[in-house]
Amino acid sequence: MPEGKTRGNGQTAKNNDAEPKAAEPAERPAERAEEPREAPQDEAPRQGALNKRGNLDLGELKEMSISRLNQIARELEIPGVAGMRKQELIFKILQAQAEKAGLIFSEGVIECLPDGFGFLRAPEYNYLPGPDDVYVSPSQIRRFDLRTGDTVSGQIRPPKEGERYFALIKVDAINFEPPEQARNKIFFDNLTPLYPMERIRLETTRDNFTGRIMDMLTPIGKGQRGLIVSPPRTGKTMMLQSIAHSIAANHPEIILIVLLIDERPEEVTDMQRSVKGEVISSTFDEPAQRHVQVAEMVIEKAKRLVEHKRDVVILLDSITRLARAYNTVVPPSGKVLSGGVDSNALQRPKRFFGAARNIEEGGSLTIIATALIDTGSRMDDVIFEEFKGTGNMEVHLDRRLVDKRIFPAIDINKSGTRKDELLIPREELNRIWILRKVLAPLSPVESIELLLDKLAKTRNNAEFLASMST
Repeated sequence: MPEGKTRGNGQTAKNNDAEPKAAEPAERPAERAEEPREAPQDEAPRQGALNKRGNLDLGELKEMSISRLNQIARELEIPGVAGMRKQELIFKILQAQAEKAGLIFSEGVIECLPDGFGFLRAPEYNYLPGPDDVYVSPSQIRRFDLRTGDTVSGQIRPPKEGERYFALIKVDAINFEPPEQARNKIFFDNLTPLYPMERIRLETTRDNFTGRIMDMLTPIGKGQRGLIVSPPRTGKTMMLQSIAHSIAANHPEIILIVLLIDERPEEVTDMQRSVKGEVISSTFDEPAQRHVQVAEMVIEKAKRLVEHKRDVVILLDSITRLARAYNTVVPPSGKVLSGGVDSNALQRPKRFFGAARNIEEGGSLTIIATALIDTGSRMDDVIFEEFKGTGNMEVHLDRRLVDKRIFPAIDINKSGTRKDELLIPREELNRIWILRKVLAPLSPVESIELLLDKLAKTRNNAEFLASMST
């Protein structure tokens, strides 16, 4: 749990049987209380926390603006509205409305704590602990074999006297499937990894040059592990945004997650408003422990979805900052590499990046991450060297192109995808090889200018490749 972000040290959950003492006092049930009684599971499962019968939906309240919540709270005559945080306000509204509205439905990603119980965290709050989290009892976790990262939706009840959290009483769906189906999944580490076989199309409109160039020269497949290698201020975040828009437009079946680590708050807002997908962030003013917790929750959620044969894409900005955060929080081993990097610090970010794979049994996890170079920090160079070669796709951005105001600033000769013949049809691949031979002798500036000029004269890539004389 991130320090300074919990519900307050020493307070109690009081929503389960007397458990052994937790390592995290902020969420420790300190005294015996009634465990939430589970509703029968023989009813037809609901797909997500939908408000089909006019019942109260926790997810709908989380999507409302703070001004709208304040208005509802005043209508319900809740005292002290002005001094409350959004999560506290939602908690009070739910408490006030629970008796009138009857059933409450909620959905969240479970975080299982060491003592056996867990809480449903909300992606709207970047999985930050809050007063409107939903308590999940140890018996429910054992019954449905729940693990950290499972998306659980179901019926909840408000806290009784002396309790602090809402409690889950009926599970409707696990990872958007009936609970019975969730028991048949294979653990992520036991699934068979393969090279990417199915292409993710990035080409959308005529003017989307980023998508068109990447489709030809650095194609992305389902299960790709890609690095965008970038000096500062070369358009890496805009490139991620372009990739996100292309995936949302061309592949609505893909579950898209944008993970922003150590980024500026205004960039987070811009990404949330422009990208159709889940945007999870931990800004630069958050502690390193918070960066690590957010990243762990996101990768665990993605793994659980892949176990259910879903295609997931994570766009990470940036893996360098994530590695820096891990370097801060890991216990010192006594072995320090050049640049001040602990020898054990990069193991967990490598495990994060290495989770990207195409699965033989069905499903895939694609991770496209940005890596910073030429920042003036020796640590950043060491981190990049450790990740160099671990991916199977690399896009290099060049500062000289940005200085000439050329976007996308892709260094064509340095960028490429391993085993791209598995993604591109043979006839198209032959023409792309000819294109690379033409561009190879040119400088990065000349090659991208020539390519952009030719692309601007054609409506799509198929027309451009057909126009090339063999």
